[in-house]
Amino acid sequence: MELLRAAVPYAAYAFVSAVGLTARLQVEGSEHLEEARRAGAFIYAFWHQRQVFFTWTHRDCGATVLVSRSKDGELIARTMELSRIGAARGSSSRGGAAAAKVLADLLAQGRPVGITPDGPKGPAREVKAGVIALARLSGAPILPLSCATSRRIVLAKSWDRFHVPLPFARAAVVHEPLIRVAPGDDEAGKALELKAALDRATEAADRLVA
Repeated sequence: MELLRAAVPYAAYAFVSAVGLTARLQVEGSEHLEEARRAGAFIYAFWHQRQVFFTWTHRDCGATVLVSRSKDGELIARTMELSRIGAARGSSSRGGAAAAKVLADLLAQGRPVGITPDGPKGPAREVKAGVIALARLSGAPILPLSCATSRRIVLAKSWDRFHVPLPFARAAVVHEPLIRVAPGDDEAGKALELKAALDRATEAADRLVA
C-alpha cells in the first residue's frame, strides 16, 4: 500500500503532463501577469476546483502554494514538487499560522505565492479572510486567475465539483487585473472584489473552451 501511495504523485504528474502536452491553450490577460511580475512579490489566487491544470501551466513559475496537511494534501504537494512548484503545508484548521508565516516570509523575499481562497473544504467560491489579510500585511498584490478545459471529469460528490482535466482538450487560462489591499481597506469588501474577479475569470475561461 505504501509503495502504491508513493507512486501516485508520479502517475499524477505524468497524467497532467499528457493533458498539457496535448492541450490547445489560449491565454488571456497576460498583461496582468506581467504587471504582477514587475511588482516582484505577488499572490496567485484561484478557485480550488480548477487547481489541477495550473500544475502544468505554472510549472517552474517559482511560486509556493498553500496546501493542506491532509493525506490528500501530501499527494498534491509531492505532485507539485515534480512540477517545480513549492508547497507551504497548512490550512484554516491545521498549521495555518505556520504556513501563513512561510508565505509572508517568501513575499518579503520578493517571491510569488499561491492560495485557493475557498480551500481546502469550502464553501465553494467563497473567499476566506486569509488571502486578504496576507495581501494587506505584505503589501503584495493579488493576481486573480482561472482556467478551463473542454474535456474534463467533474467529481460531482466533492464539495466544489472538482475538475480533473483530460488530454486533447481546448484549454484556457484567464488573468484578471491585480487587486491591492491597503491597511485601511475594508477586508470584507476586498473579499467580495476578489470573488467577483475570480468568478469573471472562471466564466471567461469556460466560454473560451465551450
